[in-house]
Amino acid sequence: MFTTSVGVFIFGLLAAIAGGAVGAAIGGNYAFVLTGFCVLASWGVFAATGNTFGLDYLAFGPFMGPHIAFAGGVAGAIYARYRGRLDDGKDVNTPLAGIGRPDILLVGALFGVFGYLCQIGISNIPWFGKHTDSVALTVLISGLLARLAFGGLPGKGLFHGSLHNPELFHEDATTFPAKIKPGPNGRWLEWQEKPSQLLTIGSLFGIFAGGASLFLAANVGARLTKMGFDNNLAALNANSFCFGISAVIILFLITNRNMPVQHHVTNIAGLAAVQFFPLLMGKSIGTYTWTATSTWDSHTWGMAAVALLIAAIFGIFAAGLGEFCARLWYDRGTSHIDPPAAAIWLSNTVVVTLAALFA
Repeated sequence: MFTTSVGVFIFGLLAAIAGGAVGAAIGGNYAFVLTGFCVLASWGVFAATGNTFGLDYLAFGPFMGPHIAFAGGVAGAIYARYRGRLDDGKDVNTPLAGIGRPDILLVGALFGVFGYLCQIGISNIPWFGKHTDSVALTVLISGLLARLAFGGLPGKGLFHGSLHNPELFHEDATTFPAKIKPGPNGRWLEWQEKPSQLLTIGSLFGIFAGGASLFLAANVGARLTKMGFDNNLAALNANSFCFGISAVIILFLITNRNMPVQHHVTNIAGLAAVQFFPLLMGKSIGTYTWTATSTWDSHTWGMAAVALLIAAIFGIFAAGLGEFCARLWYDRGTSHIDPPAAAIWLSNTVVVTLAALFA
């Protein structure tokens, strides 16, 4: 959207400056909750009109795109710690405007610009840009960069941050998985780190998102086809709906409820359902004609049920990958490197690549 002309590119760039600063001002997690609301509102506009401007600009663009607003909040938090203004650089809940330091908001703005440019760059990489989630990958890269730049000892110089903090590995551990196991030196979500819980949340939230994504792809897709739009337009965006719901759930996490963090699960499970359902029907995502569920026969419903099982499998995969990335980068770190974002871009690449290979 933002590379069609120099004018729209500059417009988006200026908007990203503000988006990153706003994300830092209100706090990264609050910005992400607003992303969720923007996704849901944009879906209403999309279903009614067939226009994706809400998703492109509001939810996943300079307004509240996670790579801009949330990433600005993440960078602002670790910078505030570096400057001695915030105790915990992982604190992406605190609205940083309350600190009263404009430089913190300007760092958010700077990382908003970085997110804008990085996402555009990734999306234009031949083949890879169309077979990954460029927004999620940008969130990860931005978090890594913020850690490296500001994650060292407060006030002791830039670019002294560590991605792994090996001095906090478990001392008696002999294997790498044992060294990074959650414990007193750091953990992400204690109520969500056990394999049994990851299996349960991954599979059930996966089915939850897979079913909704299939219904949206089919019914909204059929309606938009009658309006003259591409038949698979809804399918290509369907996984974002439950992602939006999962983002809103973060609001309750902020209020100290032990809520499940599962936007990586719902995103990937929904994607898997709409990517593999056409394959089960003998087509591909690009050639399958979506029809309203009211017209489906028993065979189609049977294949939809299989697609839900596939969604559950990839939901588990994304849940496990998120926990691994938390142990790798987040648990012992000085800043927030987002485990779900890391899981989303990796899982998205796997799902889309496998679907392309089987097509």
